[in-house]
Amino acid sequence: MPSDSSPIAIQDQTLGRLVSAVIGKDAAGSALSVLAIDPILSETGALSEAEETVSRAQVAMALNVALFADLLDRVPTAARYVQSLRESGETIVFDHGALRTIDGETGVLPRGHEGFGRFLAPLGYEVGGLYPLPKLRMTGRAYVQRDLPETIPQFFVSELHVGQLSEPAQAACDSIFGTSVDPLGEAEWAALDVLSAKGSCTFEEAVTALRGALACFARQHQPPALADYEVLLPETKEGAWIATEGNAFNHATTRTANVVALAEELKEDGYPMKPSVEISQNGRVRQTAILADKVVRPFREADGAEVPLPVPGSFYEFITRDIDPETGRLDLTFDSGNATGIFAVTRGA
Repeated sequence: MPSDSSPIAIQDQTLGRLVSAVIGKDAAGSALSVLAIDPILSETGALSEAEETVSRAQVAMALNVALFADLLDRVPTAARYVQSLRESGETIVFDHGALRTIDGETGVLPRGHEGFGRFLAPLGYEVGGLYPLPKLRMTGRAYVQRDLPETIPQFFVSELHVGQLSEPAQAACDSIFGTSVDPLGEAEWAALDVLSAKGSCTFEEAVTALRGALACFARQHQPPALADYEVLLPETKEGAWIATEGNAFNHATTRTANVVALAEELKEDGYPMKPSVEISQNGRVRQTAILADKVVRPFREADGAEVPLPVPGSFYEFITRDIDPETGRLDLTFDSGNATGIFAVTRGA
């Protein structure tokens, strides 16, 4: 996925200015300097008499660039890896990102994947695959961008089925996630509605939609009670992760030619890698990851005081995708077994 535009030029074009408007010029420039961008996305939108037109594909890619930058801010090990590529002049093909949601009581926030599908659809995304994760009591959905499915990152959105947990764990989930708020307001929906209807919008509307979308990738509920967390952790470490991290970008993924060889190189360089590479049933999709970095998060004690404790945060993943011989195109699917294995990297004590 090579780009014909230099990072400096991209910053001055529609995509670069979009990203700069929501995360700042320095952070935008840093991310764009290492990400391979489809040249189509770097083009300046068509100009009317007073307004610049931004495509939904450009808004979708801008969201991914901003999320990539956010993950590097939160995951030092990922930032170290990306910096090594930046220094060597290499670029990253951003394959997909992931997030976790709750299929249960979530206050005024739409439950499960619907909380994200509602604003990903106006950006041109649709569900391209459904992946049951029964061992985790979860289901994953791959959201694919219709306009440029191979060059705009997918979203792997998983949801925890609270109704499949024990009654004490269900009660803990209701207590934690029932306080969730909805970050999308009237202004954000007005901009998203324009994108949905026209497939494009003004630059100002694109920025409004982007800011709203980015706000959704956060913890929307109050800090969890420590007692609730301790009930949840033994039964569903994924649910416990969502309790502290919310709907934060769980990981970003580099698409690489040989994930097995890369994993060995990174182990030699001292990265804390997942012990094995996950291989899909069809053999065409192979994945591994750096173990999640630790973060410190607040918990509420019985007396109302908050106590900070270390928990697993987000991480960085790698994937190799082969050509599907039946279609002659890149296999963009996922695999339930692979996903279940990858989820283990956030299960550290």
